[in-house]
Amino acid sequence: MLSDHPAQLNSDALSLALRVSESRYRRLFETAQDGILLLNANTAQIEDVNPYLIKILGYSHAEFLGKKLWEVGAFADWEESKELFAKLQATGYVRYDDLPLKSKSGESIAVEFVSNSYDCEGVKVIQCNIRSTTERKQNERLIRDSEKRFRAIFDQAPLAMALLDKEGSLIISNLPLSRMTGYSNNELSKMKFSDFTYPEDIDKDLNRFNELMEGKIPAYQMEKRYVHKDGHQIWANLFVTVLLDDRGLPQDVIAIAEDITERKQAEIKIKFLTRVYAVLSGINALIVRVRNCDDLFKEACRIVVEKGGFLMALVVIVDQGSKKVISITSAGKDEELLTMIKDRLSSSKDSSNTLVGLAMSGKKPIVSNDSLHDPRLAFRKKYAESGVRSLVVLPLIVSVETVGAFSLYASELDFFQDEELNLLTELAGDISFAIDHIRKQDKLNYLAYYDALTGLANRTLFLERVSQHIYSALKGNHKLAMFFIDLDRFKNINDSHGRISGDALLVQVAEWLTCYAGDVNLLARVGADHFAFVMPVVRPGSDLTQFVEKLMQAFMEHPFHLNDAVFRLSAKVGVSLFPNDAADAETLFKYAEAAIKKAKTSGDRYLFYTRKMTNAVAGKLTLENQLRQANNNEEFVLHYQPKVNLETGKVTGAEALIRWNDPLKGLVPPGNFIPMLEETGMIYEVGRWALRKAVTDYLHWQAAGFAAVRIAVNVSPLQLRNPSFIDELKGKIGLDSNTQGGLELEITESLIMADVNYNIATLKAIRAIGITIAIDDFGTGFSSLSYLSKLPVDTLKIDRSFVSDMAARSEGLALVSTIISLAHSLKLKVVAEGVETEEQMNLLRLLNCDEIQGFLFSKPVPAEIFESKFLTFL
Repeated sequence: MLSDHPAQLNSDALSLALRVSESRYRRLFETAQDGILLLNANTAQIEDVNPYLIKILGYSHAEFLGKKLWEVGAFADWEESKELFAKLQATGYVRYDDLPLKSKSGESIAVEFVSNSYDCEGVKVIQCNIRSTTERKQNERLIRDSEKRFRAIFDQAPLAMALLDKEGSLIISNLPLSRMTGYSNNELSKMKFSDFTYPEDIDKDLNRFNELMEGKIPAYQMEKRYVHKDGHQIWANLFVTVLLDDRGLPQDVIAIAEDITERKQAEIKIKFLTRVYAVLSGINALIVRVRNCDDLFKEACRIVVEKGGFLMALVVIVDQGSKKVISITSAGKDEELLTMIKDRLSSSKDSSNTLVGLAMSGKKPIVSNDSLHDPRLAFRKKYAESGVRSLVVLPLIVSVETVGAFSLYASELDFFQDEELNLLTELAGDISFAIDHIRKQDKLNYLAYYDALTGLANRTLFLERVSQHIYSALKGNHKLAMFFIDLDRFKNINDSHGRISGDALLVQVAEWLTCYAGDVNLLARVGADHFAFVMPVVRPGSDLTQFVEKLMQAFMEHPFHLNDAVFRLSAKVGVSLFPNDAADAETLFKYAEAAIKKAKTSGDRYLFYTRKMTNAVAGKLTLENQLRQANNNEEFVLHYQPKVNLETGKVTGAEALIRWNDPLKGLVPPGNFIPMLEETGMIYEVGRWALRKAVTDYLHWQAAGFAAVRIAVNVSPLQLRNPSFIDELKGKIGLDSNTQGGLELEITESLIMADVNYNIATLKAIRAIGITIAIDDFGTGFSSLSYLSKLPVDTLKIDRSFVSDMAARSEGLALVSTIISLAHSLKLKVVAEGVETEEQMNLLRLLNCDEIQGFLFSKPVPAEIFESKFLTFL
């Protein structure tokens, strides 16, 4: 029990506190994980040791106590132990990082030895802290070994790897990264990833890196480019992820990059070649169908930009004599740059120094694969602003002469390599061939349709033009006049002044007639000293006699100059009228020629064809009466000619053709009576009968269970122009939901083109009730492609004249191929008429024609024969 006296109480409390403190100290001493040895600083005797030291050295507590430091075996084996104590006495502090001791069992133990001195109840004590370094060294060795293994694995990894800090600086990198970039590991340790990233990829990479560091994404992957130390470009597939600290916050970043340069270059190469092949394919397809150089150049440039993905394209054509630019065709969005290029090429002073000029003069392609740094280019800065990085200029050479150049502009650096250049050089050769072919064809066409001396149309072209005017006259219900002009005594001028002078005079006559007519397309030279002139519109009340007299008077009064001499010429004129004298151009021409022959024999200055009763006229009247009787007596019949699918060989349709079964003559060919039906207007009634009969036959076949085939019926101009034609199809013809899908109307191209806008509306109304439309005799009506794309039609029928010409001439084959390609591009079916030989059929199959019709398969046959021979049951 504690004392109640205050002094005694303080003493007891102090004693208790001391005991508590000593107990705590002892507990720490006993449980410490370092060896503790307490020495008397004066006597060097060991006062105490803790269990940890006993454990590592193997001596008992008793073997330590009372012994001097150098008397304990662990220290006695160490010769410097007395020196150690002397240092302890002198300084109170000694440190050894690696003190060699021995345990009682003789095992060598390396320890870390640290001592300090202090007073303890008047006695100077030295406390020695002893820790075995064996485990630490083992750990250090393990760490070093681990680091070596990690470094070996890190450096031998197949992929480039690096550890980055939060700012993107490299903490550590491996050898593959060094090999990939060309920088040493030491150089990389001082760099950021952005330092060797391709400039155009920096922002994209940094944006993703910032998102990663902000915790918005756990990792990211991207394809990007690096710049090698030597300057070349490297493609890499980069994967980046973040390493988190104990708090889950971004600490460091690990980046792994796979070098995909070779693969990327192969992809880019394939991409480049694919674009070039697209251009090559598109332009070669264009060459097959194009018929003039302007279209060739315009479409070639368009294909380069739209199909090839090039920024711009340019075709320059020069005059072979003067070498001056005569035309420039281009395509591309940068009109300002194109204008700058065109202006420079058009300048005779600068054009020869351009790449275009150099390519043409050297007759070799010229490539610039880095337009921004190519000193040969005048517009380097503008090219860069427009995105042009590479360009090539290909000379166009025809018959060893350079006629122009074809330039392509790409957005990629180093686009035009050997393989691309070889293909494009081949392409330039194809375009050059097309230019040569078109020019030769133009020359042949010119000679075929124009008079080489005067430049006027020849007889062939003139009659074609007159035919077109006749269609217009028929539509407009007005007359047309043809004038045949014969120069008087022109042979005498040739004989007296020579052929050259005579030709010069004919040129002046052609020029005067062109000026007087006001339109060169109304004139033709149809003989040595013969000219023809058509007046497309003769209005009611017009005085043609007065017109002819004024023409002749003006002609005689005009002075023609030749070799400083003045000539006054006279002429005779023969006139024929449509429809009074004839219904076609050829006959009109013949009658006008007959009138002038009669004028020459009679001495008249001009004559109109006025013979009212000829054998031809009498025959026409007889035929008209016979046809009216045939209609009344139901002598017209329908024959069906099958249409065959070229792919399956099956009959898929038939054309209904009118035949006249004359009781006296038998079947009369359609060419002998159809024109008269049209001239007299009976074609409307007979055509309506034909439609009704076709519908009846179709319903009969449908009821009998035959597989449905679409029946095509020809429509005349009178039927199509009749405002009630659509209502008649629904009413009198008997169309209903069962028959609409089985009927097709064939309308000639020339009929459609006679009044395009009106006919488009009519055709739309016809299609609206379920009837399909076919353009018959396609290729003979001079239709405009701009209108063709707007026509509501389903099928194009290639005229038999083109089919027959197809196997005979390459031009004919090219024309048929063009028609088929054109139709398919407009999603139209193609039927070839007049197929008579296996060769024609095989060619059409190769050209992907859909159907054929002709004597090779079958001539038109009566309905009964068609049914039994070609129809099959469902």
